[in-house]
Parts: sequence; C-alpha cells; structure tokens
Amino acid sequence: MSTSSGKAFRGQFFPSYFVAVIVVWLAVLITLCLGPALKHTLTFFFCAVMLSSWYGGLWPGVLTAFLSWLALDYYFIPPLYSLGMSIADLPDMLAFTATALFISWLNSDQRKVKSSLRQTRAELDANIRERTADLNRANLQLQSEVAERRAAEEGLLQAQNELARIARITTMGELAASIAHELNQPLGSIVVNGDACLRWLEGTPPNLEEARQAVEAIIRDGTRASDVLVRTRKLVRRGEGTRESLDINAVIQEVVVWTSDKLKRSGVLLRLKLQDDLPPVIADRVQLQQVILNLAMNAIEAMLEVSQDSRVLWIRTEMQVFGDLLVQVADSGSGIDPKHSRQIFEPFYTTKTNGIGMGLTISRSIIEAHGGRLWIGKADGGSTLCFTLPINREGPRG
Repeated sequence: MSTSSGKAFRGQFFPSYFVAVIVVWLAVLITLCLGPALKHTLTFFFCAVMLSSWYGGLWPGVLTAFLSWLALDYYFIPPLYSLGMSIADLPDMLAFTATALFISWLNSDQRKVKSSLRQTRAELDANIRERTADLNRANLQLQSEVAERRAAEEGLLQAQNELARIARITTMGELAASIAHELNQPLGSIVVNGDACLRWLEGTPPNLEEARQAVEAIIRDGTRASDVLVRTRKLVRRGEGTRESLDINAVIQEVVVWTSDKLKRSGVLLRLKLQDDLPPVIADRVQLQQVILNLAMNAIEAMLEVSQDSRVLWIRTEMQVFGDLLVQVADSGSGIDPKHSRQIFEPFYTTKTNGIGMGLTISRSIIEAHGGRLWIGKADGGSTLCFTLPINREGPRG
C-alpha cells in the first residue's frame, strides 16, 4: 500500500472507530448521571450503536456493541466494577447484543444503498450535462438555420425538455425512489419491537416468550425490508418476482396490522368491507402489500387536514361481473383536485412538501405488471383509489 493510499485509508476508517469509542463513553456518562431517573439502562447504548453504525458502517457498529457489553458489565451489572455477570443477566445481554448487531447490519446496508444512490446521481448529472450540451449545440444550429420558424423552434424546445425528463426517469429508475419510500415502515417496526423486547426482558421475572416473539418480529420486519429491495430490483428489471396463489383479503389484513399504530396516532377509523370466498389471485405478496400499504398511507395523510371525528378509511374488496377482483381504498379527506387527477400517476409529481412523487407511479407499475389497472374512482367525498387483478381460475396451488 502506497503512502498516499495508506493516509486515505486512515483518514477514512480511523475517525469511525474513534467515534465508536466516544459514543460508548458518552452513553456511560449519561447513564451514570441520570441514575435511577433512567427507566432503561440500555437506552443510550442502543443510541450509541445506532449513531456509530450510521456514521461508520458495520464494523464500527460491531465495535460499539462490544464496548457497550464491556461497559454495561463493568459499570451497571453486579458485581460492579468487574468484568463478570450472573447467569440471570446473560439473556438480557445476549438480546442486547443481537439487536445491536442487527441494527449495525441494517445501517451498514443502508449506507451501501446511499453510496450507490450517490454514484447513480453523479452519473446521472454527468449524462444530463453531456446531453444538455449536445442539445444546446443542436438548438443553436437549428436557430441559425430556421430562425423564421419560431413556432417550430418552440416545439423543439418542448420536445427537448420532455426528452431530458424521460432520460432522468430512465437513468435513475424506480429503484432509488422505492427504497427511500418503502423502507420507513419496516425500520420503524424494528425500533418499536426492540423497545418492546427490552420491556419484556426487564420484567420481574423476564418474560422470555414475549421477548422471543418481539425478536422474531424484528427479524421478520428486517426480512420484509430486504424483500422490498429484492422485489423492487426485479420490478425495475421487468422480472415477475415470486408469484403465488394469494388470498387478497389476507394480504389486506397483514397491511392493516402494519398500519394500526399509524391509524391510532392519526385518529383515523378503519372500516373493512371484504367480500367472503373471493377466488385467489396469482401475485407477488410483497408487491401487493407495497401497493395496498402505499394507498392506505396516502389516504391517512390526506385526512390530516380534516377534523378528527370525520376521518374514516375504507378498504373494500369484491368480484366484478366481468371476472376481475376489485380493491378500493377510500378516505374522507378533502379529495383530489380535478386539475391534479391526470398528473398524480406521473413520476416525481407530488403535492406533499416532503414527498418524492413515486409511490403511485410504482404502485401502478406493479398492478399493470400483474395484468390489472389502477385508477381514481368516483367518490361523493374524499378520494377513492381502485385497482383490479385477474383471478386465478385454476384455484389454489397445492
């Protein structure tokens, strides 16, 4: 390794491990200062792991978890000020270590994704600059040759702008947007289940069965986040993903579980009208969950502007007379402005201040890839999004 590369290596990696040591000491000092006022001893050590792995990646996160184990053992687990613990304390520490390592892995994976996105954006900017330069040269040449045809010149400019927009969409693709849009829910569930696991373990006696279920939920949510990435890549590559015979009502019930906390915090009443004995559909479970979850979250957010006592979310399923399965997601919000109705499915179009405008675009792509269609339905008040899916006429697969 050359001298310059060695300096670059040290400049890149040493600060990450230095941060790992610093945040562990901060966690120790804060926990010691708060003392009995602190409900959970592990709280700030979890924060240390999250900060270290967010800043430096997997191995600084692993180092933080290891140092946190030693610090907890030395300062907070009897006998104090010695590296030794009783068998009764071991399950808590193992659960802490497993959760800390899992958080480090998730943050490391997210750093890799962000690095890939930054590289993609850099390549996109370079391509746009190159293409813009080419278009500017062509535009100048056309202006010099056909200056008298101003109308044709304006049409060309409009076509160039549209070409640049299409190039931006095709280059960037749906991958980057879907990762940012869809990973918030499983990551949030992981944090909630991790906190629940700590509460069960700190009981007297510890409820290991409930703690085990919480850890299993963490693993399940992490797997769901990974599945979203895999299925999104396959969607961008026009792959079909993993399709199976599914009960659409069961898929909706799974999504309802994920949104229950959001519904409660937003003061939204959920009403389900699911037709019994619906025939199965052949579909990718993760992608259908992605569509229904996106429509439900959009509906909840649309109702935050109306009074809480009138916030109702309806999800309905039924068989249509011509043989397709219909799903409707309706809200009691202020509705969709007619002037936006043709634009809401366009990539990067959004009326939200913090939106990226890809949720409905991705949802429509998923439904169309399954042989169905997604559209805005008629509604007396609020808004209704509808989609259809062809049924599996061969029945459930054995």
